[in-house]
Amino acid sequence: MSAPGRARQSQALGGYAPWSGHVPREGHRTPVTTYRLQLGGDLTFAQARDLIPYLGDLGVTDLYLSPVLAAAPGSTHGYDVVDHRRISPVMGGFEGLQDLAEAAHEAGMGVVVDIVPNHMAVPTPGWFNLPLWSFLRDGPDSPYADWFDVPRNEPVLMPVLARRIGSVLADEELTLTRMVVPTEPGRGKQWVLRYHDHAFPVAPGTESLPLHVLVDRQHYRLAYWKVGDKETNYRRFFDVGTLAAIRVEHPEVFAGTHGLIRILVQEGVVDALRVDHPDGLADPRGYLTHLSQATDGAWVVAEKILAPDESLPDDWPVAGTTGYDAAWRIDQLQVDPAGAAQLGALMQEVAGDAPADYPRVVEQAKREVIDGSLSAEVDCLARILGQLTQADVRLRDHTLRDLRDCVVELLVAADRYRAYVVPGTPPSPEAAAHLRADAEAARRALDADQGETLDLVVALFLGEPVGSEGLADSPRRAEAVVRFQQVCGAVTAKGVEDTAFYRWTHLTSLTEVGGNPAGFSLPPDDAHAWARRTQVSWPDTMVTSTTHDTKRGEDVRARLNVLASYPTEWSDLVHRLRALTAAQRPVDLDGRTENLLWQTLWGTWAPASADPMTPRRLSAYLVKAAREQKIWTTWAEPASAREEALSAYATHLLTDPEVARQMDAFASLTARAVRTTVLASKALALTWLGVTDIYQGSEVTRTSLVDPDNRRAVDHTVLAERLARLDSGAAPEDLDEAKLRLTARLARLRRERPEAFVGPRSGYQVVPSTTAHAFSFARTVDGQAEVVVIVTRLPRRLERLGGWRDATVVLPEGTWSSVLGTTRVAGGSQPLATVVGDAAVAVLVRERPGDRPKGRS
Repeated sequence: MSAPGRARQSQALGGYAPWSGHVPREGHRTPVTTYRLQLGGDLTFAQARDLIPYLGDLGVTDLYLSPVLAAAPGSTHGYDVVDHRRISPVMGGFEGLQDLAEAAHEAGMGVVVDIVPNHMAVPTPGWFNLPLWSFLRDGPDSPYADWFDVPRNEPVLMPVLARRIGSVLADEELTLTRMVVPTEPGRGKQWVLRYHDHAFPVAPGTESLPLHVLVDRQHYRLAYWKVGDKETNYRRFFDVGTLAAIRVEHPEVFAGTHGLIRILVQEGVVDALRVDHPDGLADPRGYLTHLSQATDGAWVVAEKILAPDESLPDDWPVAGTTGYDAAWRIDQLQVDPAGAAQLGALMQEVAGDAPADYPRVVEQAKREVIDGSLSAEVDCLARILGQLTQADVRLRDHTLRDLRDCVVELLVAADRYRAYVVPGTPPSPEAAAHLRADAEAARRALDADQGETLDLVVALFLGEPVGSEGLADSPRRAEAVVRFQQVCGAVTAKGVEDTAFYRWTHLTSLTEVGGNPAGFSLPPDDAHAWARRTQVSWPDTMVTSTTHDTKRGEDVRARLNVLASYPTEWSDLVHRLRALTAAQRPVDLDGRTENLLWQTLWGTWAPASADPMTPRRLSAYLVKAAREQKIWTTWAEPASAREEALSAYATHLLTDPEVARQMDAFASLTARAVRTTVLASKALALTWLGVTDIYQGSEVTRTSLVDPDNRRAVDHTVLAERLARLDSGAAPEDLDEAKLRLTARLARLRRERPEAFVGPRSGYQVVPSTTAHAFSFARTVDGQAEVVVIVTRLPRRLERLGGWRDATVVLPEGTWSSVLGTTRVAGGSQPLATVVGDAAVAVLVRERPGDRPKGRS
């Protein structure tokens, strides 16, 4: 499709003028309903192109592609980029992407691409990342010397050795060879240092030195792998040593890493972007401003984890977040608050955690990662502060130990991923207030004499005047301000989401990426208030329910959410299963792992579905989860015997007939509630706010767990056949088909009436009802309600009340027809028993002149 054609399409699907930073500039496309595809060797551009007819039938308006740039060999996700100048050859290269985009545009679809500005891969062999290879070879003389976040005049620590360097040298495990590097054939033969599968360049002029001297004269330092967490001097993606952060805040680095993406957007191959992990950047706002300028204001969303009371910074020129802030609220709307105490008692019995101790679990987990995998980053920050104080006679009495203690307590106290302070720019009142609040919490854990040091550290991080004149403009102070925020994000991610969330097993559907497990259940009024605020500031934000990063897919979480409505029955079931399998349960099975196991077994219990859980998948997940808990096995020191026993127990649970009988009985008891929760949650994700994303395969139920399980292949051929059968008038045969029909009808509605869901004409309006079991709202156009959504909440409690009885909903004026059935109803007060009945959700559209009063296929 030509650029003018796409511009016209943009207007039809939500493009608009005048321009503001939170919406795309005029002429750029706004997605309406995206479909996330996990590309790679198993799903290439050509194969994705073949899916376009099905996705069009489903109602999708935009393809949403995982990263497409060349990644490390064997990459299964694409976030380990090695070459920003090339499109992944495994996926089909530049021509393959062009062909896919052309086919999508011809079908009326746009293309959204995920980009990774924070880091690049440290691949094996190293030559696959040419900027890094050049930097390791030539050091400060490399044209890429400023790309990587490494202290100047320090060799880059490469902790890849299986043993200490002395032993490796003594046993002659390092070899020097001369060869043509596959990614640099034009340079001819180069000297290369080999260590098993690893390869490192050799600094020119050092190749003739004795090996131990040669090793010592490189621009990198080979080291034992365990040294990495203690001394790593390049900034990593959290604590992942194979992902090295880059300084995209430098104009030349931005240009070098975004040149191809910019061309793709300018030439209309790509229409919009998703930005991965901006919290890791030195200046997220500055980066996103540059990206907006480089793309002339294209639609961009940022993967931002927000605290429950946190809003996206208003000065970020993006359309919104990638949707985790909506996802946890959708879940908690379906969690019965009455189940909290009994589920907490069960957790305390099995896992040993008291329900009131969630803050303690978080604190302990943060302290462990600060002392463990992120200790090098914390030490580096403390040393920077120490250098600042030692250079100023007025500040010298603040010791390195006190400075580090204050930094640690600030990191532990922080309840957000980062502050938003740019060196040389006054912080916003909100940013300053939150950092000061963290400081007051930190102060309680410090000695009284350290309070003055804490005040100094906070003042330094806020850019306030301290010490001698000139310190405010010190480059080291600027580095301290930036690094504190980067380390804060890493500690929060690794300490909370990758440790505490695996330890806190109260209700594991709540320990989701960006989630709020301390909140348990969300009242409807709070959900409406959040939606109204978001609609005003971020009308084109993204809403999601499953992603490549979620710890559990949306259907697994929906089944888990139902447990809060059946706490007694669930507790009794767990007790029966524990007794039934006592002989097979490992004697030293950690209690947190066991409680997680029972909930995971239930959340994935779908033996008759097209996606049943398998012993291999369940075992792999449980071992990963146990390692993330870091209690009785870890990534660094796996307890092999314990892990094997855990896997054997999981296999037994999935194959024992009596366990199956017990689980099936519970599934029968909760079947109606599960069905309602699955469908109601999906409907809310598809209608609540802005741009909605359908993760691949989530148009039917899935038993997906954390990556890589959630990246499993999807049989789209079968899905297309089932959708065609439903479109021919067949009734859904099971929950899978009910969810597929719901998804298709709501996605098609979004495509037919995009102005109700995205763009400046769209709005959000609460629709009053007389019961908290109906969460009802309208999507408006120019202030007039166009679509009404009524979602059933807490179906078991509703059933115990005798159903809707005389409960009513007040529909806006007009005549309304059902998208999901054949009901027609007038505006005004209407019985919910008529409008919703036994359904999980009712979606009504305002009839327009010429509309035929019938249901939609």
